[in-house]
Amino acid sequence: MKGLTSEDIIGEWSGSSRYTKPDGETKDEPIYLVLKPTDFAGTFRLNPNDQHAIKEYAIQEGKVEGDKITFEILTDMLVKVELALVDGHLKGEAKVVHEGNLATAVVDLQRKTD
Repeated sequence: MKGLTSEDIIGEWSGSSRYTKPDGETKDEPIYLVLKPTDFAGTFRLNPNDQHAIKEYAIQEGKVEGDKITFEILTDMLVKVELALVDGHLKGEAKVVHEGNLATAVVDLQRKTD
């Protein structure tokens, strides 16, 4: 299988994440991702549909490795994200360690077409 190219992933993506806290509680959140060609930099935004709740974070350490894209987001904690292009969607997982507890989120993004 050929690896991803920048043309495969550069652009605007929107979708959802299902966040699972260490106690098992889940929460669905809309998300928005912008990937730029320079070192796969970009931004990651939570709650893009609610202008009062937007939180935007810079993507760091963006890499393409084979068929996966990985990056980190630094909020008040470190979030490590690994995504793969599957049937036109960027799908994968985000992992957060906070105060020694692991929380995860299942991510599903689709390229914005408007």
